[in-house]
Amino acid sequence: MLDTSARFDRLPNAIGVGYKPQHFNDLRADPGPVAWVEVHAENYMGDGGRPLAQLAALSEEFAISVHGVGLSIGGETPLDAAHLARLKKLCDWINPASFSEHLAWSTHGSEFLNDLLPLPYTSATLTRVADHINQVQDVLGRQMLLENPSSYLAFADSTLSETDFLAELTHRTHCGLLLDVNNVFISATNLDQSPQAYIDAFPTDKVGEIHVGGHDEDQDDNGAPLLIDSHGKPVVDPVWALLDYTLAQTGPAPVLVEWDNDVPDWPTLKAEAARAAVALST
Repeated sequence: MLDTSARFDRLPNAIGVGYKPQHFNDLRADPGPVAWVEVHAENYMGDGGRPLAQLAALSEEFAISVHGVGLSIGGETPLDAAHLARLKKLCDWINPASFSEHLAWSTHGSEFLNDLLPLPYTSATLTRVADHINQVQDVLGRQMLLENPSSYLAFADSTLSETDFLAELTHRTHCGLLLDVNNVFISATNLDQSPQAYIDAFPTDKVGEIHVGGHDEDQDDNGAPLLIDSHGKPVVDPVWALLDYTLAQTGPAPVLVEWDNDVPDWPTLKAEAARAAVALST
């Protein structure tokens, strides 16, 4: 097992944004408070072309966070060796300051599902996810951060809370954690729980990165609020307030603004980054 016991803190305790190619020129010309950018690994696994050329240019000016969405860490089948090899090639080349993935599954047999699906928090799931994390860290030769999911239901057979599950994973694998504050707010609202209580129980000493983003609001069949993790709108005030609450627990940390759908122009995204910078400096 890779020895990654030191806390992952290579990203600056500053503001990052999810990089979108349409922002390439504006981001470099007028970054505002942005000191680092996140890219989705699966968009940069080719052998050349504009995406890799732009990423190389960005790496000369910004710290890079590589965020995976396709490993299926929680899947019941073995990790895809070819996908993991492509990921290693990317990380060896760009040498990111951070690599992260989701606590989720997206595979069934030989089929890949374009979604991040939830897991029951049981001892069997814990062992499987820990084995997969250890495999990823051994292959990559670097620590990974694991992101808490957005939840829309709870499993009756779960025997651990999500925060206890994540804490035990860090103990077994020495991985770090990516704390998505918007996901906390979504899950707490959907499951009628307290987002502040979740943060209080979270192993904040293992946090290497924090995310905020926008979400959509809907209702379930009973008329209760149902929040959807869409990353397509500005961050709402309750999530900003929860970020303030979280930073009071963690201290200064790298904070990312995510906006993946209905992507706005650069001044709009830069304004969201500036709002995050205010929270980080308070």
